[in-house]
Amino acid sequence: MAHRALRGSERAPSPGARAVGKADPGERVRVTIVLRRQSNSVLMDHIARVERGDRRLRPMKREDFARQFGARPRHLAAIRKFASAYGLTVEQEHAARRTVVVAGTVAQCNAAFAVELQRFDAPGGAYRGRVGAVQMPEELHDIVEAVLGLDNRPQARPHFRHRGGTGGAPLREAPGTFIPPQLAQIYDFPSGSGQGQTIALIELGGGYRAQDLAAYFGQIGLAQPSVLAVGVDGASNEPTGDANGPDGEVELDIEVAGALAPAATIVAYFAPNTDAGFLDAISSAIHDTTHRPTVLSISWGGPESSWTPQAMQAIDQAFQEAAVLGVTVCVSSGDSGSSDGLSDGAAHVDFPASSGYALACGGTSLRASAQQIASETVWNDGAQGGASGGGVSSFFDLPSWQSGLQLRDAQGGQTPLSRRGVPDVAGDADPRTGYDVRVDGSQTVIGGTSAVAPLWAALIARINSARGTPVGLVQPLLYPARGAFNDITSGNNGQYAAAAGWDACTGLGSPRGNAIAAALAPSKDS
Repeated sequence: MAHRALRGSERAPSPGARAVGKADPGERVRVTIVLRRQSNSVLMDHIARVERGDRRLRPMKREDFARQFGARPRHLAAIRKFASAYGLTVEQEHAARRTVVVAGTVAQCNAAFAVELQRFDAPGGAYRGRVGAVQMPEELHDIVEAVLGLDNRPQARPHFRHRGGTGGAPLREAPGTFIPPQLAQIYDFPSGSGQGQTIALIELGGGYRAQDLAAYFGQIGLAQPSVLAVGVDGASNEPTGDANGPDGEVELDIEVAGALAPAATIVAYFAPNTDAGFLDAISSAIHDTTHRPTVLSISWGGPESSWTPQAMQAIDQAFQEAAVLGVTVCVSSGDSGSSDGLSDGAAHVDFPASSGYALACGGTSLRASAQQIASETVWNDGAQGGASGGGVSSFFDLPSWQSGLQLRDAQGGQTPLSRRGVPDVAGDADPRTGYDVRVDGSQTVIGGTSAVAPLWAALIARINSARGTPVGLVQPLLYPARGAFNDITSGNNGQYAAAAGWDACTGLGSPRGNAIAAALAPSKDS
């Protein structure tokens, strides 16, 4: 079969990596193939109404979405035929998600996708990878939008940071820190518990222990929420026992979301930390007809430059589908300021927070007295290196709701925002004013924008429960509601400075929960 390069699939070695030989030809590889939507123009018209904030528009049912906009049966059949021709096994097929997962050996994948998989040594660990583009047979080129998973380098990192020196400080006693219900009071969350809602957490490693959750919720005086684990692409809930590893992310997410929306069901989707695993976890949650999440919380990501365009486009499209289904996607903006952890001296933003369909969640440093805000500034630890992620996307266009905004740099200069600006909103993220949690049997304090995504997810779950219908894409309704936020006007995240209104450090600001609920209320004639 004649092959042609798949646009946007080009890969280069990760920074500091070097090829050390060909990949083992017998090694098993799992690959996710993303297919084109059917009736895409009709769907984009629907998405345009969502983007305009049309309050009369009801969320689409997942079953209806699959029938109208999923992959075409003949396209799925074409991929099955392709897989069979190269000896690949079809492991999964999802019409709604438009994905087919195939598996085979390195040798079979090299032939099927016209690549040469190699072994790389890299500072972050060895991985199987490729250089250049993935290629597809000519007759499939127009129906395939992405091929992910051939390269298994770690794609994302969790965005949490421990507060140093707190060790086993008893909950409620670490100076200047908070248990989540205190933040609900400080941020004026509307009453409610998230009854009837499901919050999905995307996790790319680690796990939680039931005894930790039982002890934590008992200590803060709340009933333990219902917590479920869903495995994706062979991953599962596997605690490492290392509180400084991914367990810290998983248990932080559950404890923050569960404490702020205790009657909601919490479902953690565990997937491998690869581009394919990340997409498959997200699309599994969005199109889950069993648990039916109404909110996603994602606290993992990486600089846009570390992603292929095909992977970013595939995840962005999944977030579009979430908007149509009435699912709000909350994503942490990163913990490394305007550089996003890169050392090239340039400004970078984190993906998937940089998708215009993600509610990007930045970080503040919060000080409170008597459950009232005493001061709130941009989170920036300076020499310690932690700061609210934010800036301007190099990949995504300016969303309509950000039109006319100004970007202020740390030197006081202002320029019009020309592409997607990050973040949208913010909340407490400074480890020094962080969250009292329990991880792997130890009480500790954690900050980072990882905590802000589940905080906002829980707020949306409370609002959804009161509304009786999920709100979905909230940005078109939030950006005009400037009075619904605590505007952060002091501090910077490196290259960018806080300013009145939106800024590239804390977005619109931290929530005034009841005012947010009013801004998201359904119209009287809906």
